Amino acid sequence: MSSNTISKPSWRTPLVVLIVGCLISMVGFGVRSVLGLFLEPMTVANDWSRETFALAMAIQNLLWGIGLPFAGAIADRTGPVRVIIVGALIYAIGLWGMAQAEGPPALYLFGGILTGVGVAFTAFSLVLAAMARVVGPEKRSLALGLGTAAGSMGQIVFSPLSQGFIAAFGWNTALILLAASTLVLIPLAAALPNTTSRKTEAHYDQSIGAAIREAVGHRGYVLLTAGFFVCGFHVAFITVHFPAYVRDLGLAAEVGAYSIALIGFFNIVGSLLSGAAGQRWSKKFGLSFIYFARSIVITGLLLAPVNAATIYLFASIMGLLWLSTIPLTTGIVAQVFGVRYMATLFGVIFLSHQIGSFLGVWLGGWIFDATGSYNPMWWAGVGFGLLAAAVHLPINEQPLPRLRQSASQHG
Repeated sequence: MSSNTISKPSWRTPLVVLIVGCLISMVGFGVRSVLGLFLEPMTVANDWSRETFALAMAIQNLLWGIGLPFAGAIADRTGPVRVIIVGALIYAIGLWGMAQAEGPPALYLFGGILTGVGVAFTAFSLVLAAMARVVGPEKRSLALGLGTAAGSMGQIVFSPLSQGFIAAFGWNTALILLAASTLVLIPLAAALPNTTSRKTEAHYDQSIGAAIREAVGHRGYVLLTAGFFVCGFHVAFITVHFPAYVRDLGLAAEVGAYSIALIGFFNIVGSLLSGAAGQRWSKKFGLSFIYFARSIVITGLLLAPVNAATIYLFASIMGLLWLSTIPLTTGIVAQVFGVRYMATLFGVIFLSHQIGSFLGVWLGGWIFDATGSYNPMWWAGVGFGLLAAAVHLPINEQPLPRLRQSASQHG
């Protein structure tokens, strides 16, 4: 019997799937989001340049991006359970090895390659696809917002927790504790339904390859992919370098940690608002607004007085705009192409996001080492934000003809 026809145990209700999916998103993304807290203590302890640490995180982001389409394709074909379990094991090994790294090659292997693969195979986009399949189209955008917001709850929890671990036990032990926490993903993944399609969605005989070719030939998909590059550039640069940037301004390390937590807190609000707005209004206009607003907020940070209040205000507003792009981006993918290969198609888009992440993280370290300032990166972020705002405007959000035909036949 194929995975498409296996009936789910009765206890795997939509509510259970949504709760479990949110917990997976919370742990997986929460751990990943706090690694920037280790930049200063690890580089000081090992006498590394910031570019050394930044390159490891850039490799991690790139492997996350390269691995996600494969993880998505496997999950779309066989279900998400085994994918997330294997990913959790690799994730834990990567973080453990990062704690033991005595030189850049080991840091690149464990903190870069293995952790990146682990993050890809536990990514919240796999969970979002599972969540999208247990709710109807009328609730899908809101469910995607809920799953994205859960990732930010992890950021809220793990940011002060990790800073506390570093202060109390040192960065080595803190990384090992984070590695252990990723193993919680294994029992959570086992509670997900291992199905690959939504029962109420009309069957359409299409291979993964055909689905990718169809999407790549769609101008809106290409524009969505190009715009998501900018999201990665912004988010990864800030995640990794912002705590160090705050220290460079002469503020306490706790200000940086609290700022990352604030971003997470306000991203919960932003993601839920984004999901709700995407359910009622145009998703592409929502994305254009988010990228334009990011450019304004970054400009404000550079021009405002340097103090903790400015940092917290920036973190709060940026948090509203942080991952609020994801419910709208995944929502457009599901709306235009359907949910059958949603994890795969979003995985390809996310590769663009992670190429942007690679450049944001690595260039941030390289430019700082070369100039002693992060300001060129901030201004680059302003320019990219304005470009992304323009790129999303021409996207056609209408479902493909085959989906409209199926809807009319089964409506």
